[in-house]
Amino acid sequence: MPPTVWGLTLCQALLISGNVLLIATSPLIGARLSPSADWSTLPVALQLLGLTAATLPAGWLTACLGRKRTFVLGNLVGLAGIAACLLALVQAHFGLFNLGTFAIGMSIGVGMLYRFAALEAAPEPLRDSALSWVMAGGVVAALAGPWLAEHLRDALATPFLGSFLGLGGLYLAALGLLATLRFAPVTARATPLPPPRPVGQLLRQPLLPAAIACAALGYAVMNLAMTATPLAMSHAGHDFGAVAEVIQWHMLAMFAPSFITGRLTRRLGHARMIAIGALCLFASLLCAWLTPAVWAFTLGLGLLGLGWNFTFLPASAWLTTHYRAGEAPRVQAINDCAVFALTSLSALAAGPLNAWLGWQRLNLWLLPAVLLLLVIALRAARVRHSDS
Repeated sequence: MPPTVWGLTLCQALLISGNVLLIATSPLIGARLSPSADWSTLPVALQLLGLTAATLPAGWLTACLGRKRTFVLGNLVGLAGIAACLLALVQAHFGLFNLGTFAIGMSIGVGMLYRFAALEAAPEPLRDSALSWVMAGGVVAALAGPWLAEHLRDALATPFLGSFLGLGGLYLAALGLLATLRFAPVTARATPLPPPRPVGQLLRQPLLPAAIACAALGYAVMNLAMTATPLAMSHAGHDFGAVAEVIQWHMLAMFAPSFITGRLTRRLGHARMIAIGALCLFASLLCAWLTPAVWAFTLGLGLLGLGWNFTFLPASAWLTTHYRAGEAPRVQAINDCAVFALTSLSALAAGPLNAWLGWQRLNLWLLPAVLLLLVIALRAARVRHSDS
């Protein structure tokens, strides 16, 4: 693997460590600062809305400025958002905290392009593996994120202030690392490229919308259940240490399989791998009926993370097989915009659904989305088989 891939793996680890910290703390901060329990997950929803809002501009900036400058700019926006969150915690200001999480979400939206940058930096035979290795940086995050959230939560007089100072340290470390990496120009090629096709023509390819839909559904189902978990566990009487531990196992399940996901995808195919992921998501939702025991939350969230890995990573790699080199920034931005728009809605819905339906019925409502994901993957597998 080229050094750029390893550097992006570490950057991804730092980015996701911060994201895990936000997942574990933001719903609880929202519940403490918001005027109503229905708005407790608004900071998470706005974080994802910021992520979604950054996807299309990030694609445009990548085409104009290149990968490195775009990534550095995104990191600086994240640091500004962290500063806003710190001030909001000191002043107990719910609106300012939401503004800060929106800016952090924009930074994460730019950082989600790390996986495509790594894929482009790797030789053709290693591209699936390069993407998987970058996402495997989340294994470090699975250990570091919950640890930071738990041990820095009460480090200062204001609850969670230390957690966000730790988040700032992660972003500064990533900024320093990005400054050392080298990226090939996105449009640099030895031969002239054909003009990019219109978006409508690209989306008329049957398997390109399928790849986008699989990534979006898998991510949204995972995110809604994950976002509601701290609230559900708190309502069940579990302390923050138990919440952090469950989230930690969930994140390990999300990213540890990445070491083999690329190999399995090459062997089974993208669509079949996604179908396996959908079955894991289905099993995770059924585990909700075994709660409120901590082990049941742990098992369910573990299967939820595994299902996300086996849907999102193959779908991301699958996407790259359906566009030309010069179309990459635009198609990647469209994909991430669709994925994170749906994921933002899932985060916004997590708080009200958990309050109105309860944890078990909430998971029951997610079953149709998982079945739709499975149907899309199986139909795409048949289309691909018939084409071959």
